Amino acid sequence: MGQRGAVHDHVEPLRERLPHASARHLHATGIPPALSATARRFAYEAMEAARDAGAGVTFDPNLRPTLWPDHGEMTRLVGDLATRADWVLPGVLEGEALTGRREPEAIADHYLSRGARGVAVKLGAAGAMLFTPEGSWTCPPFRVVTVDTIGAGDGFAAGFVSGLLDGLDEEQRLRRACAVGALTTSNKGDNEGMPIRAELDALLAADLPVEGTR
Repeated sequence: MGQRGAVHDHVEPLRERLPHASARHLHATGIPPALSATARRFAYEAMEAARDAGAGVTFDPNLRPTLWPDHGEMTRLVGDLATRADWVLPGVLEGEALTGRREPEAIADHYLSRGARGVAVKLGAAGAMLFTPEGSWTCPPFRVVTVDTIGAGDGFAAGFVSGLLDGLDEEQRLRRACAVGALTTSNKGDNEGMPIRAELDALLAADLPVEGTR
């Protein structure tokens, strides 16, 4: 039996203990699976339950090597979880670690070829790129006073998921994700900089066009 099937067999007993999914969307990350075998099994089952219920699934690898006993196990399991999501949100270095590919386009193709609906590759101070089977979009960085970069990835994910739930198109969704990620860096801590709507709207009013191709 293949590696993916073996992991699936381990999580199957959890299915009967999960309530029927009623949420519209599930956002998962690679941190909980690092914490325990139980959390790892639950991550697989929660993603499968969400997909079975028709909910969207986003996945941020959030690689934390210090939490894993083995680097190979981290990349194998987190990489496998990423292929089960509709939308994958890796940083460019995370993408390289998980796929062995360096260019954002190649990282995205790794997941798109495995059924992902889209891949948003975070480029740090250079902004971010979004890829779907229909095209690609690039958002330059927003100009903010950076105090602490911790939490920027979580802010990006929050903006991206809220854009999905609000029905924004690819360009608007990428801009919102980049804007929330940028604003999150304006305060110390991992969530103190999360903006209120007025702050987000003010930054989005800045003239930072998203370049896209279809």
